[in-house]
Order: sequence, then C-alpha cells, then structure tokens
Amino acid sequence: MTQLSERVLNMATSATLAMAAKTRELKEEGKDIIGLSLGEPDFNTPDYIKEAAKQAIDDNYNGYTPVDGYTELKDAIITKFKRDNQLNYKRSQIVVSTGAKQSLANIAAVLLNKGDEVILPCPYWVSYSDIVALNEGVPVEVKTAIENDFKLTPEQLKAAITPKTKMIWYSSPCNPSGSVYSKAELRALADVLKDYPEIIIVSDEIYEHINYLGGGHESMAQFEDMYDRTVTVNGVSKAFAMTGWRIGYIGASEQIAKACTKMQGQITSGANCIAQRATITALNESPSKIQFMVDQFKERRDLILDLLNEVEGFKTNVPEGAFYVFPDISYYFGKTIKGQTINNAEELSLFLLEHALVATVTGEAFGSPNCIRLSYAASKEQIIEAIKRIKEALS
Repeated sequence: MTQLSERVLNMATSATLAMAAKTRELKEEGKDIIGLSLGEPDFNTPDYIKEAAKQAIDDNYNGYTPVDGYTELKDAIITKFKRDNQLNYKRSQIVVSTGAKQSLANIAAVLLNKGDEVILPCPYWVSYSDIVALNEGVPVEVKTAIENDFKLTPEQLKAAITPKTKMIWYSSPCNPSGSVYSKAELRALADVLKDYPEIIIVSDEIYEHINYLGGGHESMAQFEDMYDRTVTVNGVSKAFAMTGWRIGYIGASEQIAKACTKMQGQITSGANCIAQRATITALNESPSKIQFMVDQFKERRDLILDLLNEVEGFKTNVPEGAFYVFPDISYYFGKTIKGQTINNAEELSLFLLEHALVATVTGEAFGSPNCIRLSYAASKEQIIEAIKRIKEALS
C-alpha cells in the first residue's frame, strides 16, 4: 500500500463537504433527505452575470489569465472596495484567486513559519484550522459564548496573544454563527492589536452583503492603524450565488499581495477566464441588484428561529448575517432517544440524519462542540418540514 504523507493523513476532511456527500448518497438511495448542511445559496446566478459570461465566450476569452487577475477585474474590485467598504487599494494590492478558500490558503502559505500561532475565535469556518496546520502553524482556539452572540471580546483576544502569535483569522458576518461585528466592536479589538504591530489580521468578508443590520458592513481595514496589517478576503460565491464559478480575491499590503501572486503562480496560476469576466459585471453593478436574495434570507432566518424556539433543548441567538443558525444543543448530551445515547454534537447530527432525514453539521468542526449548524439556504417549505421532523425525532 502506498504510504501517504503525514501532511494529508493529519488533515481532517471538510465536515460540511463530508455531510453534503453523505446527503447525496442517501438521496441516491431514495431517502427523502432535507439538506441544511451546505453553505450554498439556493438561488440561480442572476441573469445579468450569466449574460456577461456568455459574452466573454463569444469574445473569445479562452486563454491563460494573468496570475493575479485581469486588470479590468482588479479595477472592478478596487471600485467595489471603495464603494462598499471605504477602502482604498491599488492594483498591486489585489490578487484574484480560485475562490476565497485559495485566497486563505495563499495567505497562510506566504506568512506562516513552523510554530507560528494563529488565533481563531470559535466558532470559525471549518477550513481555517486545517489550512493553518497544513502550513505548520498552530491554531489557537478562543471559545466565545452564545450569550455574547459568539463574538470575541478584547479581553479574550489579549489573553490569547503570546510571543508566537502571527495572525488572527475571523469572519464577519460569521460562518457558522451569523455574527456581525459592529464598527465599535472591531475598534475595541483593534485597540488591543495596536500594541502588537507584528500581528496580521485576516478579515474574511465573503458574507458581507448578506447582512440584516441595515447599517452596512464594517471592515477592520477601515482603521488607519490596521490598514497595512489587515488582509481583506472576499469573493462572489455567497452574495451573488456564484459558488461554482470559483472567484475570490484579497486586498492587502503590496508585500503580501506580491507574495500571494508568487505562491499562486506555482500552484494554479490565474483563475478561470470566463468566471473572471462575469465577476467584473457582478462587482460593477450596484449591490441593490442582489437585495432580493438578502430579503428572502432574512425572512427565512426569522422563520427558522421561530420554529427552533419550539424545539425543546435548542438554545438560539439572533444571527445578523450569513444564512446559518448555530444553536447550542448540549441539553441532549447524555440523553437516550430511540435507544441511542447522544454524547456529543456529532452524534446528534448523525441521529438527525438517520431519524429525521435532515442533514446538519456538527459544531465540533467549527471549534464549538456544544452546537450544530443549520443552513437556511433552502425554501420555506423545506425549512418548515425539516424543523418539524427534528422536533418529532427528538420528542
């Protein structure tokens, strides 16, 4: 048998993708599974974006692309950052990648040395810790509380910093909690970080436009003393329903951007040509053109929260962004249901898949073992039926 590398053997399989694969298998077996596990909008890519892609094909965009992205796309990203985030970047500070996940992998690869610590407020997106570990960094998990909307406090941040701290990674709106940091909350964290100028901040803003606060999105890089130290990560997968188009991008210091381009040049080279041309149109148009999706997500959030609050043992807060709820379900630990004892969130998640035919994701994958994640990127009918099944299975 071939001896695989310790690198891949030590790496976890993405829990969200693993549950999605299990869901597909069960559906192929004829099981009526309702999937609330995958972070993928259930809308089609808007027509104006698809038309731009068709035009790009007709215009014969079929060759290799620049490693760091088309100039026209970089300009669209610069315009978007200025319009939506009040951030000023130059072309030399922008790198386009094959999805925001590659952007994150690039950042880890060019900044981490063996033993460098990366602070991860829990819950965090499933791939953060493994991307850090793959690049010989040390994930440092900092537990947050549902009572505080799963947000990192300045006191927690300061306590987690050591001489080995190289970066902090966080998302806002957050996957999986839906938490959104306000400007004041980000400034309070920045006030801690200003005393540690060597620490780089990675701000994952992929869910930026799926925000229910009404006051707009806040970026860490808006603060002058954090600008050069912050890598702003974004993409088109979530807000524009373009998950399969695989376009992500960063705004960063020239030094970091140049290093990411160098790294990408040896791994994938430039991102897909047609997807890049479509993204130019997506970003140049007003975000108001995708507001209809955000409005529907908000209606579904309110619906699923109302329904979950009727399920015994589910403790919820009100997420202000993204399209997830992240209830604390530790009430069920140690309880026996249908002859099966539930010891942890993973076992509850598998129990719900088997007995309720509803796919969720264990919070253990996000660094929060008392919770499970449910995506409401599904129809209202599916949400109603799914929570009905969960309630019946657990009753």
